[in-house]
Amino acid sequence: MGGTRGHALLILLSVASLALLPGTTSLQPSQTWSLFKLRQLLADPPVLGTWHNYTDFCYGGDYKTASAFVECYEDSVTQLHIIGDPGPGGARVRPLPKTFSIDALFTTLARLPDLKVLTLTNLGLWGPLPAKISRLDKLEIVNVSSNYLYGELPRGLSQLGSLQTLVADNNMLSGELPGWLGGGGLPLLAVLSLRNNTLQGTLPESVKQMPSLRLLVLASNNFSGNLPDLSGLKNLQVIDMADNALGPVFPKLGRKVASVVLAGNKFSDGLPADQLASCYLLERLDVSGNRFVGPFPQALLSLPSIEYLSIAGNRFTGRLSSNASCGDNLRFVDLSSNLLTGSLPACLAIPAKNSDSKTVLFSANCLSTGDDSQHPSPFCRNQALAVGIVPEHGPKKHGAKAGLVVAIVTAVLAGALVVGAAIFFAVRKASRPKKRPTRRLVEHASSAYPSNLLADARYISQTVKLGALGIPAYRSFSLVELEAATDNFEVSSLMGQDAHGQMYRGRLSNGTPVTIRSLKVKKSQSTQSFNRHIEMISKLRHRHLVSALGHCFEYNLDDSTVTQLFLVFEYVQNGNLRGRISQGTEGRRLTWGQRISTTIGLAKGIQFLHGGIIPGLFANNLKITNILLDQNQVAKIGSYNIPILSETVKSEGGAGNKYQSDRVPNGDKIDMYDFGVILLEVITGRPISSIYEVEIMKEQLQSALTAEGPSKRRSFVDPAVSKGCSDESMRTVMEICLRCLAKEAMQRPSVEDVLWNLQFAAQVQDDWRGDSRSSEESPLSPSQVQEESALY
Repeated sequence: MGGTRGHALLILLSVASLALLPGTTSLQPSQTWSLFKLRQLLADPPVLGTWHNYTDFCYGGDYKTASAFVECYEDSVTQLHIIGDPGPGGARVRPLPKTFSIDALFTTLARLPDLKVLTLTNLGLWGPLPAKISRLDKLEIVNVSSNYLYGELPRGLSQLGSLQTLVADNNMLSGELPGWLGGGGLPLLAVLSLRNNTLQGTLPESVKQMPSLRLLVLASNNFSGNLPDLSGLKNLQVIDMADNALGPVFPKLGRKVASVVLAGNKFSDGLPADQLASCYLLERLDVSGNRFVGPFPQALLSLPSIEYLSIAGNRFTGRLSSNASCGDNLRFVDLSSNLLTGSLPACLAIPAKNSDSKTVLFSANCLSTGDDSQHPSPFCRNQALAVGIVPEHGPKKHGAKAGLVVAIVTAVLAGALVVGAAIFFAVRKASRPKKRPTRRLVEHASSAYPSNLLADARYISQTVKLGALGIPAYRSFSLVELEAATDNFEVSSLMGQDAHGQMYRGRLSNGTPVTIRSLKVKKSQSTQSFNRHIEMISKLRHRHLVSALGHCFEYNLDDSTVTQLFLVFEYVQNGNLRGRISQGTEGRRLTWGQRISTTIGLAKGIQFLHGGIIPGLFANNLKITNILLDQNQVAKIGSYNIPILSETVKSEGGAGNKYQSDRVPNGDKIDMYDFGVILLEVITGRPISSIYEVEIMKEQLQSALTAEGPSKRRSFVDPAVSKGCSDESMRTVMEICLRCLAKEAMQRPSVEDVLWNLQFAAQVQDDWRGDSRSSEESPLSPSQVQEESALY
């Protein structure tokens, strides 16, 4: 205590000595004390290393850096800028210690009464933005980006009548955009940027009552529904709403808008050509990755100010003309993956004004380009029919065509059912004489049985059940089959690539959609090694895995060595778990019962990877984006630790996967931690992007669990499902999640413990809601869970 007083006295004496210097007006002693208090509250960040007891904050320029400086008017602070050093790859710094108090931080800031500009970015701030920010009533610009702020925007912001700019990108803010932002609450607000948070719901109608608004950036949140009519915002120049779930109607905008980014949403219908044609200042238009249909307005190419235009990944139709005109400033155009026909406009080959080149992308259409980057013309017409776009045809022909399509589809489905039934009964009949081990062997096996025998028995049981589920038997494929399935590995079939090789989407001759992974191999890998790995891969088949269907070797004709390996997996086409949790649109988000059932499936997939094959696969780098859902909402692990991938990296001089299944210590506990992170996002409905966010949310979870009464627990759960779950079910899931996130690996539960608790939570939830209602909502009711437990 005495040391603290002595430190404060030293500061005051230093400030007093500065006041005696001729020709200077020093900062008020109380404000100097406040600046050093801020440094202490921020845990002495490196960027404040130039702040010393003798520093003249107002008129001494030697302490100032680009990352930390103060501006004054006379003897009072008016601007404070502190910008933390980014981590590797521009990552956010870790959160401040548990002793940090954001409430104390803003209490100290309030001692700077003339503060107008506040920048506190990438400093590890965490906690809800406090309502006492209203005490800083002269604030005009606030930037608190790249921290760990969570909770809703406080009502206290509405009392900052001079606020012109609010930037809080890359945080964890949640809830809905408050209605008080408009309607006169912040009359001078010109810049509102809340990119990359977890805000949700629809935008309030009051947004259109923000007369000063020039820039509106709400990209990478969970907003849904249609945007309000923004045509009355005469000053709006930039709107960026990318990567939400907005739509289906294109918003009404003012004529002075210069940049419109709506990529990655749910907009459909057509583009309002007349409205956009009147936007004579429009420089950037990005509507890629939506569901737009109808004719592409070619007049967009010739807008007087247009520089960047992207309509990729939609279903635009129309015939392009080689004589179409382009604006002088156009330098980037992406027309890819639509249903366009005709010829590419000649003007797209001419460089833009004041530019050496022009980027033009147009693959995966039906244009007459003379190369293999385009689909054949019938493809675009058939796709247009599928989405209900039938140009140059009357209603009668449309009905006839649609009837024909329905008849064909019905016939194909009926045929597929007949063939599937025949194959299923044939397999059952053929398998009877072989007398394979039954499930009873697994359930009542003695410890005297070798572990590999138990695993093989489990695998055989899996194979029979997977056949019943419609997953084809594992087999060897020919290269000709895979080339036919992918149009000779056409670029349009490429799903992605990594250090191991490429991933393609294909369709087998019998119509089965598949994912094909191409792996380059080195001569140093022996035939015995390949056979050993193929034997293991052939057993990676389970209801809750993206199952292996087969493989294909490509050989060197000279020495018959393997040069390339292709692995064929089932294709799961209903999106990933995050798309139905934290990024799901209203009406598509999973209910609480469905979420429990999905995590039960995930736990069963982990259980199979650990003990269903020998040796088990551990440290599988589980992520919510790699948990896929099939058409029945069954969870499937889409990526796991296949040892041959590690060997491939090693053969190329890399270190391989540090978590090889036969060497990793506590490998099962690593998977349980990853499971806990996934479960945390399932509970809260908030996307998690860093380990630091996990630690902060873990603290909130612990606080919610120890609170008296269910209200705090319910407020921690995703608002989309919090009203539809019982407190006991909710508490059980939250408790097992907290145990999975234990810092010490040995304190984390086993996968069997996790399964028991989740099944209990499902049973409690089912009893709470009533059997019939729960069965309708859940992909798996508890009775099915118990039945499935016996099978797997």
